[in-house]
Amino acid sequence: MKLTNFINGEWQDGSNAKYIPVLNPATGEELAQVQLSTKEDVDTAVEAAKAAQKTWAKVPAPKRADYLYEIGRLMKQKKEQLAQVLTKEMGKVIEEGRGEVQEGIDMAYYMAGEGRRLFGETTPSELADKFAMSVRAPIGVVGLITPWNFPVAIATWKSFPAIVAGNAFLWKPATETPMMAYEMAKIFKEAGLPDGVANIVFGSGSEVGTAMIEHKDIKVISFTGSTETGRKVAEAGGRNLKKVSLEMGGKNAVIVMEDADLDLAVEGILWSAFGTAGQRCTACSRVIAHKDIKEALQNRLLEKIQTLTIGDGMDESVKVGPVINKKALEKIHSYVGIGQQEGATLLVGGEILAEAPYDKGNYYAPTMFTDVTPDMRIAQEEIFGPVISIIEVSNFEEAIEVNNGVIYGLSSSIYTADVNRVFKAQRDLDTGIVYINAGTTGAEIHLPFGGTKGTGNGHRDSGVAALDVFTEWKSIYVDYSGKLQRAQIDNEI
Repeated sequence: MKLTNFINGEWQDGSNAKYIPVLNPATGEELAQVQLSTKEDVDTAVEAAKAAQKTWAKVPAPKRADYLYEIGRLMKQKKEQLAQVLTKEMGKVIEEGRGEVQEGIDMAYYMAGEGRRLFGETTPSELADKFAMSVRAPIGVVGLITPWNFPVAIATWKSFPAIVAGNAFLWKPATETPMMAYEMAKIFKEAGLPDGVANIVFGSGSEVGTAMIEHKDIKVISFTGSTETGRKVAEAGGRNLKKVSLEMGGKNAVIVMEDADLDLAVEGILWSAFGTAGQRCTACSRVIAHKDIKEALQNRLLEKIQTLTIGDGMDESVKVGPVINKKALEKIHSYVGIGQQEGATLLVGGEILAEAPYDKGNYYAPTMFTDVTPDMRIAQEEIFGPVISIIEVSNFEEAIEVNNGVIYGLSSSIYTADVNRVFKAQRDLDTGIVYINAGTTGAEIHLPFGGTKGTGNGHRDSGVAALDVFTEWKSIYVDYSGKLQRAQIDNEI
């Protein structure tokens, strides 16, 4: 199967005849071939989106929302099929695949509801016989650049609010996971979404992504990916005066205090650290443990890690699937070496699983370090794999300081029975997401998703906050006095 671009409601061959294979990271099997598009293909897609958006913006928002209800219904109908495609191309275990598709379904229904809630504000004017209000207005054509680790959920976080707000979009999915974009294009078509509102151009970030960022008619870039790449996106977008929304890396920690329920903490850490093989921006990669329970927690984690089943995510019994590709394997393994060189103690894992039945896929053993200090590179830099580091602290204040002592600020968690600590943690943890007595993953679609510091630039995906990325505020004044009124000049107090 060859995946070609979806532009103006049709599958179109690009200007470049080059394709690259899409590989199942669990087996090495070739699933499809995906087109590597060019700047010319981006130009074609933008022209289609511009033409469609002029009409789409005039469709009443509740009517635009009807398309999202239908998209959600179709996704629900095809949920198992979509989950299997997702697991095969990305590698996450099938129960996570189903969960991710459900997240997209939830987002469709949630944002469809916003079609009747695109609220502005009315406010009293300071002058007589004058009416004042603000409304949300569509921006135009928006560009969406999405990563491989959540190939449908993150795309729906971005595309569905763009749709309901009256924009057309151009979506560049990751070349590692283009099949979910292909499936979503078919759903857009089946739902009757007008041609040109949704456009998908496959290709590399350096070619297609750059062309999108530099295109004068793409008014917004919404990007999810690494902090390093996000910085480049921000620089290029800034030069072109675009609105740029960035959701980037994380170095998330679970704090476990001496009064915590250790069994509950272990469950939360395991799921946060090794779900999706650690390939989440919200994954737990640091465990900040109070000295009084550090050894007990460490021993329980060690016991549980050794029971995790590893393998092809299509097997319902598997809990940890492969990482995305060989390059990811090499990066993860290099960080394990760095940790050992820095003096951390490797307790379990730390190896590429290269023998049968793992020899055809990209498998890394779930890994845990102890004796890690907060300044070590493995405690500071995003590894993006199934690796956790245990850091010992003496008290609550030190735990907060260690948590905040990284360049990222996405997600944090604390396990404690002390309500006073709970409220202090909510206030003092410098992250966009905070969990109490739960791990660092599990965001829900009706709350804002994003982080502080090196994780983002102030915008948010998901929730009502996502609409701020894809709308402009317009202030409107209606003067029915029949005379010139000059605001502050004629309203001197």
